Amino acid sequence: MRVIAVFGSSKLPPDHPDYALAKRWGELIGARGFAVASGGYDGLMEAVSAGARKKGALVLGVTAPPVFPHRDGPNPHVDLELPSPSLLSRIERMLDLAEAFLALPGGIGTWTEIMAAWNLAYIRWLQGRAYKPLGLHARWKSLIRPGLEVAPEHLDLLQFIATEAELSSFLDRLG
Repeated sequence: MRVIAVFGSSKLPPDHPDYALAKRWGELIGARGFAVASGGYDGLMEAVSAGARKKGALVLGVTAPPVFPHRDGPNPHVDLELPSPSLLSRIERMLDLAEAFLALPGGIGTWTEIMAAWNLAYIRWLQGRAYKPLGLHARWKSLIRPGLEVAPEHLDLLQFIATEAELSSFLDRLG
């Protein structure tokens, strides 16, 4: 099973424009035959799950019930819930499951997931080894730029995605 992990906000409602965007990303991923793994809850995680499921893809929800006891379980589009005991183990599980990562708009949680995936790619790049592709919605670009100890070549480990054509290009890289 080939899995793409998708990170994104849990807070956006179905009437938000990014919800439709996330659903479309899920459809494009599912149409290519990939399973989708996400945090499994609401917002953009639900939207990408709905889109992938619409195309017949397997949807994995990597939840963290001890961290989010107020949530009633995964969204209704999740085929298989994979509960984790902590936030860090949840992120680690998604990083292990997937062969590539995509990040939709989001907040601190999404930022943390991006940084974890990017750091693993960076370490493998330093070692001269292949790394898992990481695609980010173009809105993340304003936060991620050279400075401090981030060199321009470190940005080459990321692919910014603003259009469906760019998402298709990202998926094409995976074969």
